[in-house]
Amino acid sequence: MKKIVLLGYMGCGKSTIAQNLSKITNIPFLDLDKCIEERANLSIKEIFEQFGEIHFRKLEHQMFLELLQSSENSIIGLGGGTPCYANNHLLLQRDDIASFYLKASIETLYNRLIHNKSKRPLIANMGEEEMKEFIAKHLFDRSFYYNHAQYKVVVDDRTPDETVQDILNILT
Repeated sequence: MKKIVLLGYMGCGKSTIAQNLSKITNIPFLDLDKCIEERANLSIKEIFEQFGEIHFRKLEHQMFLELLQSSENSIIGLGGGTPCYANNHLLLQRDDIASFYLKASIETLYNRLIHNKSKRPLIANMGEEEMKEFIAKHLFDRSFYYNHAQYKVVVDDRTPDETVQDILNILT
């Protein structure tokens, strides 16, 4: 069985889709950020504050490799920035992986993120226009890396169940 890897920008639904997919397939879902937090015994925010982004990106890369090398079947949800560092985007094309870019428009991402932006340190203090601009710039910068995924699944105007079904259709 291949590892299933979900990637995309914050708010695209990686965790929700992965959890729903896990329930249907009985394949465990591993959230990369949660795995890093457990290993470091610190929150992602604390790792950034105490050691900086470069240290975090090293931990992230090591943990991603470890999850990929495990013999267990798993659905792996990446952090929004994971594919953009340490050549992680190249790992998305391995034969033993089915990687899915959950692609969302700026409008969809904005509408999803505006409701819980306080939980997202990067955008917590932004106004509406600033936030839309931030998302647009980030998406542009990251699209090169995201597009290394083997499959693209558009999530705009789709329910989580519809998106899960789209992924299952590709996998079978």
